[in-house]
Amino acid sequence: MTLFTEFGRYLLMLKGMFSKPENFRMYWKELMHQCSEIGIGSLGIVVIISVFMGAVSALQTAYQLVSPVVPLSTIAQIVRDTVILEFAPTLVCIVLAGVVGSKIASELGNMRVSEQIDAIEIMGINTKAYLIMPKIVAALLTIPFLVIISAALGIIGGRIAVVASGILAPNIYEKGLLYNFQPYNVFFALVKAYTFSFIISTIPAYYGYYVQGGALEIGRSSTKAVVVSCVTILFADYILAALLLQ
Repeated sequence: MTLFTEFGRYLLMLKGMFSKPENFRMYWKELMHQCSEIGIGSLGIVVIISVFMGAVSALQTAYQLVSPVVPLSTIAQIVRDTVILEFAPTLVCIVLAGVVGSKIASELGNMRVSEQIDAIEIMGINTKAYLIMPKIVAALLTIPFLVIISAALGIIGGRIAVVASGILAPNIYEKGLLYNFQPYNVFFALVKAYTFSFIISTIPAYYGYYVQGGALEIGRSSTKAVVVSCVTILFADYILAALLLQ
């Protein structure tokens, strides 16, 4: 199947999701379930990655700043901007593409192979709207919150690292955090978070929904979904940086 054929099926899948819900309570229950699975289920790995990401970033920045001309508070500025602009939205979303994306693809793939999707369609339910839409909405609601938590924990992790190693005093680190802060960076990070959330939820849903075969094909589609999602996230990261950071 060519790239254009797959992209066309992907767009038709997205178009097919927009229909009037057959039972709003049923859709709401599925949305809450997906919010719990995607948001709360991914919180642990996001916390661990974020704290160590900020700590390592702070220590490596301190190691490279050897010039006495550069004030030590610059370490906090660099950690703040790198965590907010790149580490929190991009690195965390790449990890979530593996955690959440493989789960979405395997779940839908298993339902397709075991003919559960066909059974739901026979009952007159739009499976694209009922199975895929709640996952996308849940990702758009929860993943940006995870990115915000990641950015905060990354900055806290950097503070813990430099203070514990004696590189900086707490007041100097906090002074560096506040110096020349640009709120636009937070807006840019949230734009990336929403864009990557859409990618993380829709691409694995496509590969899982249209899988054919058995258990082996489910594994292959999950792997392909994660790989394509990660590559698309990196490509979108470059496009957004080129458009918004001018």
